[in-house]
Formats: sequence, structure tokens, C-alpha cells
Amino acid sequence: MALSVRTNFKHLFRTIQKFSSPKRLLCAGTCTGNKESPGGGRVFSGIQPTGVPHLGNYLGALENWVALQNQYPSVLYSIVDLHSITQPQEPAQLRSNILDMAASLLACGIDPERAILFQQSRVSEHAELSWILSCLTSMPRLRHLPQWKMKSKQKNEGSVGLYTYPVLQAADILLYKSTHVPVGEDQVQHLELAQDLARIFNNRYGDLFPEPAALLSSTRKVKSLRDPSAKMSKSDPQAMATVTVTDSPDDIALKIRRAVTDFTSEVTFDPETRPGVSNLVTIHAAMAMIGVEEAVQQARGLDTGEYKKLVTEAVIQRLAPIREEIERLRGDRAHLEEVLDQGARRARELAAPVLREVRHRVGFC
Repeated sequence: MALSVRTNFKHLFRTIQKFSSPKRLLCAGTCTGNKESPGGGRVFSGIQPTGVPHLGNYLGALENWVALQNQYPSVLYSIVDLHSITQPQEPAQLRSNILDMAASLLACGIDPERAILFQQSRVSEHAELSWILSCLTSMPRLRHLPQWKMKSKQKNEGSVGLYTYPVLQAADILLYKSTHVPVGEDQVQHLELAQDLARIFNNRYGDLFPEPAALLSSTRKVKSLRDPSAKMSKSDPQAMATVTVTDSPDDIALKIRRAVTDFTSEVTFDPETRPGVSNLVTIHAAMAMIGVEEAVQQARGLDTGEYKKLVTEAVIQRLAPIREEIERLRGDRAHLEEVLDQGARRARELAAPVLREVRHRVGFC
């Protein structure tokens, strides 16, 4: 992003114009307002290998990923281990987390026959395209992106990898000539960088990359059970704040029973004034696959303590088969490795010719 006020206004106008168009801003998965059938295109998305996903990951991303397999002819999902090392990682734990994430994705419904599931670092073209794109990216443009601003503040400094993280994200997307990317609202600016870099490359070297459009989910963010002003996070120091998809029924019941609410016993949905109760309503509606209004209707006559039991039942029922399948897959490491090997081969078949064309156009060969 440029530094001048005039350029900032231009960038803001371009952002509003770009994402206000129905062709640019689409809904994925649980969005009932999108009646357009994609019919074509390619979807790409990635998830860091943080081990087993939590409830927010499942409802905010993975549930939509499963639905997208049926909506697009070409879908790629990557376990982005190159991104993960922008923060310190213990090697043995990282290896375990990669397989746990693979098991979790399969258990949630990702089908290797309908989607290419692969480990990012096994496709070296990602790193090479990232370097080429980084040479087309200005430092001020990266400095204002949320990833750098948030995490560099937490550390009081940040690595070069953290700073250029969004360029690698752009390379992930453009390497496969992806047309659609499922993102949360907090990632829209990073997707804008991928769109900008597609335009910059195309203007300099000739048309090659499509500008990927955002697929925004209508699913509300799941908040921390202990602090409903913050989103649910695996790094939350409070163990009671986060439900993982492998939690036992007893653990789920305990965490939801201790979820922060307020002093009003009636169940209503008002995220501004009653964030804790509204978070429970969001979870109940999503896990029971009903609307928020119906969830509130089902809570009529119940106080928040009784309602928590209803939420608990919905969560346990939905997660039970996922938890059981993850445990089964964890016991078959060879199968997980084979899925990732096959995914990497299929991903390279798509990535290699694109990078060869990039190298030719840049002048490397």
C-alpha cells in the first residue's frame, strides 16, 4: 500500500469497488444467499499444521471446504508447513502436527478423489514463485497487512519470513491459476495482494494469472468460551476456552458448562450486548445445522444453564464421528503418508508447467 494520502484513498476506493461486485464477493458452504452455480474454476486454500483443528476451524473453514468439493471441478487444499515456520517449531512436533492435520481433514470430509490434499513444502514451486513475486512487491505494501502488524507487535519484532508471509500466500494461490479462494474477513487484504500481484505480473510479462475472487463464508466467527471478545484459538492459554474436534464428550460438556455468559437467564442473540450467550447460540445453530432464529426458538423457556446442555448435545453429536475417524486414521500413518505423497504428485503436475512458463517469461530460460 502506498504512503501518500491520495494513494490510500485510491486503494480504498479500488478495494470497495472490487469487493462490492457480486462477481468478486461470493459465499461458500453455508451461505444460503448464493444461488449461482460456479460450474468452473479452481479453488485453493491452505491451513497451517497446528495439529488437530478446533471448533472455530471446523465451522469457519473446514465445513466450507467439504462443500466446495461438490461445487467446483478442481479443488486444492494444502497443509502449509512453510508458513508455519514463521513461528518457532520443534521439528518432531511439526512432523506429528502435519499428519494430525491430514487425519483431521480426511475425517472432516475432505476426499482425496475429489480434492488434491497435499503438504506445501513437498512442492518446491511454491517457494520459487514466492521469490519471483517478492521482487514485484514493495515493502510499504507489505508493512500495512494485518499478519505483520499483529504478530510483529506481539513479538516487538518479526522475521523476514513473517514479513513476506503474504507473498508466499499469493504464490500458493497463483501457482495453480486459482480462480476462487475461501477466506475469512481478516484475510481479505492478503487476497488483495494476490490479485494485485497477478495484475502486476500480467502487465509486465503478459497475461498468465487470473485474478482470484474471494469466497466469503456466511458462518459467524466462533469466539473463545472464556473471552467472547476474542476468537477461539488453539494458542489460548486458558484450556477451557477452546473445543477441539477430538475432545471427549466429558471435556466438551465441561468447557461449555464453564463458558462465560452473563447475569440474564433468558437466551437471546445480541452479539454486541450479550457476546457470551450469542456465541453459544452461534455454536448451537452451526452444529445443529439450523438458523440462529430457530436456535433461539429452541431455547425458549430455558435459562442459560439449561441451554448449555442443549448446545453440548449438538456439539457432541456432530463431532463424535469426526473424533472416531481421526483416531482410526492416526493409527494408519502409512495411509496418511500415501495420501500426502499422491497429493504432492498431483499438485506438482499442475504447478510445474506454470512455473516453467513464469521462468520463461521472466527470462530465466
